[in-house]
Amino acid sequence: MYGVLKISMEKQKELYSGKAKSVYTTDDAQKYILLFRNDTSAFDGKKVEQLDRKGMVNNKFNAFIMEKLEQAGIETHFEKLLSDNETLVKKLDMMPIECVVRNITAGSICRRLGVEEGLDMEPPTFEFFLKNDELGDPMINEYHIKSFGWAEAEHVERMKVLTFQVNTVLKDLFLESGMLLVDHKLEFGLYEGRVILGDEFTPDGCRLWDKETRKKLDKDRFRQGLGDVVESYEEVGRRLGIHFDA
Repeated sequence: MYGVLKISMEKQKELYSGKAKSVYTTDDAQKYILLFRNDTSAFDGKKVEQLDRKGMVNNKFNAFIMEKLEQAGIETHFEKLLSDNETLVKKLDMMPIECVVRNITAGSICRRLGVEEGLDMEPPTFEFFLKNDELGDPMINEYHIKSFGWAEAEHVERMKVLTFQVNTVLKDLFLESGMLLVDHKLEFGLYEGRVILGDEFTPDGCRLWDKETRKKLDKDRFRQGLGDVVESYEEVGRRLGIHFDA
């Protein structure tokens, strides 16, 4: 089981501040610190709120998932929990690409293709998106990636393989706890020439439904004004065996 590591790691300058996390350099040139904030946003920043405890919950949730993936042989950038809201990670050369796997129809694929929500997809569907907030993270394909030099062909193939491996591991993990992994977004980077998983895996970047009732337990609760956002994230975590109390 993961735990907060009490070590000295000097957080230095802020390198990047995203929608819900900030990245800081450290006194180790090969390590960064991720700060999980309470900020929550949707619709390209048009809806923004602060939700108490969210940063802590996502930080510990992400640590749990990353360790499960490491145990399954999937290399990640995760190193250690440093505090309730901070995690130590490897410094990666991130590729500006989001890899999305969909097991059940929801979200943008319903709008784009005119299909109803909740259809099982067999096999799961894979999609690429460009990581660009200003453009609304547009959907792209492998020709775009190659033409604009966003990633090498062998790295693209590796990202696809790893994304489906993650999907297999986590679908089973959530199903064992009575939940359906509807879809999820992953980001990858290069570390010593290898493609490894970066960023995070939390209910902010995936959809999770209760298996029996199909109650939404993810960020759609915020997008759709359903309430109990952090409480639902904590429910997911408790079902998995994550302890959020300090």
